[in-house]
Amino acid sequence: MTVEYIARRMLELRILPRFMMVVMTLVYIRVIEWGISLENLTTQQSAMISVVSGSMTGSLAVWLSSEKDHGK
Repeated sequence: MTVEYIARRMLELRILPRFMMVVMTLVYIRVIEWGISLENLTTQQSAMISVVSGSMTGSLAVWLSSEKDHGK
C-alpha cells in the first residue's frame, strides 16, 4: 500500500467531506442545546443561532448535491 493509493482511496470514499459534515452536525446540535439552556435569549444570541442554522442548511444542501453528483 502506497501513500498515493491511500490518498486516492480516501478521495473515492469521500471521507473528509463526510467527516466534516459529522463535525458540523455535532457543533450545530451543541449550539441548539446552548440556546435552549439560556434563560432569556438576547437578540444577539438568537441572531447567532439563526446564522448557524442557516449556514448548516446551506452546507447540507451543497453536500447532498455533491453526493448526488458523485453517484453518477
